[in-house]
Amino acid sequence: MRKILIATTNQGKLKEISDFLKDLPAGRQGLPLEIVSLYDIGISDDIEEVGKTYRENSQLKALFYAKKSGLPAISDDGGLEIVALNGAPGIKSRRWIGHNSTDKDIINHMMKVAKALPSNNRKAFFKTVVSLVLPNGKVWSVDGEIEGIIAQKPYLKLLKGYPYRSFFYLPKIKKYYHESELTKDEIRKYNHRYKAIKKLKLIIKKVLRIND
Repeated sequence: MRKILIATTNQGKLKEISDFLKDLPAGRQGLPLEIVSLYDIGISDDIEEVGKTYRENSQLKALFYAKKSGLPAISDDGGLEIVALNGAPGIKSRRWIGHNSTDKDIINHMMKVAKALPSNNRKAFFKTVVSLVLPNGKVWSVDGEIEGIIAQKPYLKLLKGYPYRSFFYLPKIKKYYHESELTKDEIRKYNHRYKAIKKLKLIIKKVLRIND
């Protein structure tokens, strides 16, 4: 069985990326592809995100875990960019109010931010860069983004690992950017990470010699 590592400690990201990859077929030799997590293979090491861009952090993490595990590794980095705040929180999205902030801490902070934003300038973007790195150090990166607005009031059901999504609203379909709000078709159309993973799957098929 061939394995590919989803190199993240964020359970929300792990579930989402795994779901987006699960339709990958078996390889040329007929060997099934198993998607594994850091927990599955007993890796508890963490790495500091010192990059200055999403791409740098994405590649940094994937490279570290690919070499550590000896497996092809996928990692992503991204964030919420609020136009009225000059793109903040951006690369600091998870650490915007402190390195140890919880989902609830971020929700509470965003309540204040959402109320303070001007009514005519609430545009925001979710952006991500997803990287695939082989144990030999070869790297591929792809990106994805989605545009929406910051709602004045949050969607009350918290999506674990994704506190900002409770405030991100998609005017075109009049729904929050939230797993429980969107249909499967809408997730594939609007999810910024899915847009990146869709590109990455073409690379994975080629690199790991997977045929449809």
